[in-house]
Amino acid sequence: MIAAGCLLTYGGIVHLGDLLGVRPGGPGPSTPTWLMLYFTSLTVFDPLAALLLALRRTEGLLLACAVLGSDAAANGYANYVLDTAPGVTPGRIGQAVIAALTVALIVAAPKVAPWLHGSRSGRLGRFHERHRA
Repeated sequence: MIAAGCLLTYGGIVHLGDLLGVRPGGPGPSTPTWLMLYFTSLTVFDPLAALLLALRRTEGLLLACAVLGSDAAANGYANYVLDTAPGVTPGRIGQAVIAALTVALIVAAPKVAPWLHGSRSGRLGRFHERHRA
């Protein structure tokens, strides 16, 4: 959970830098409005998820899974659909890292949830028990 909190905090800073136009290599002027609005929303949702995780709230875990999953998808769109550069790029490496960490967080979530505040005896744990193969 510490790694997820650090990644979300870093993401909030990166998206704030994009919003202020101070980060080199950030979204270009041709980035679709809907994607820019999404990335702008992460200046709020990234640090909020990090804070809720730091407070050991179940809501933080759920928000972190949603934010990282949707961020991996949005970055995938930006780096594979919009970016026409061939081969491996820094953006594609970053997207792969976010995607891998998202999968790790989602896999760990049912095991971590019972130790968080507000889990009501492990809300995610009960979900996991019902859907166990």
